[in-house]
Amino acid sequence: MRIIPAIDIIDGKCVRLSKGDYNTKKIYNENPLEVAKEFEAHGIEYLHLVDLDGAKASNIVNYKVLERIATKTSLKIDFGGGLKTDEDLKIAFESGANQITGGSIAVKDPETFKTWITTYGANKIILGADAKDEMVAVSGWTEESKEELIPFIQAYQKEGIKAVICTDISKDGMLQGPSFELYERIISQCGPQLSLIASGGISTFDELPQLAELGCEGTIIGKAIYENKITLKQLEDFILTNNKG
Repeated sequence: MRIIPAIDIIDGKCVRLSKGDYNTKKIYNENPLEVAKEFEAHGIEYLHLVDLDGAKASNIVNYKVLERIATKTSLKIDFGGGLKTDEDLKIAFESGANQITGGSIAVKDPETFKTWITTYGANKIILGADAKDEMVAVSGWTEESKEELIPFIQAYQKEGIKAVICTDISKDGMLQGPSFELYERIISQCGPQLSLIASGGISTFDELPQLAELGCEGTIIGKAIYENKITLKQLEDFILTNNKG
């Protein structure tokens, strides 16, 4: 299972929110590159970078931060937040993203999202399926859609999607543990060919082997790292053990 730390950006700074609420913003570091380099120094290879300003503005905003991290580290970056147009996508990839995550656009403008899958291939495009009470939420979680989570994922599997980041909003930033039952249901109903990346609520190191056991292909960890609930040393050891296995 891949370990994917998250850096969320507002005003170029590394922040975390609780349940996606911008009023709960807490700044952890003024310099996201510093944070990214620390991840890299502990053997971490992947990064989930979220442009929260972009999510609010509905267009890419913090691409300079992406560019800085991409040029000054060797982290493989999955970038999301506010990607709505072909131009946004072009900027993201030109700024160094290895993959992008499309959430709101997959609900609100499926035709564009489908062309991205066709144009760039399923290895470059991740479906962001953020859920509240198993309904897909969009626009930085400020709106609920009418899409049911599992049928939504299955419909995009038919379009070629292979990887899905699923965040249970009720858990996000709350440090109360992830949605094990939800992930188990997704994996059993969408099949082993789906690369499911768990996100939201990770609070202790012990949850990581449980998610791996369930069959999650990756897990995104945010606040637990910043609040020192999970140390980078623990993650480094987990990665080393996994790689040996």
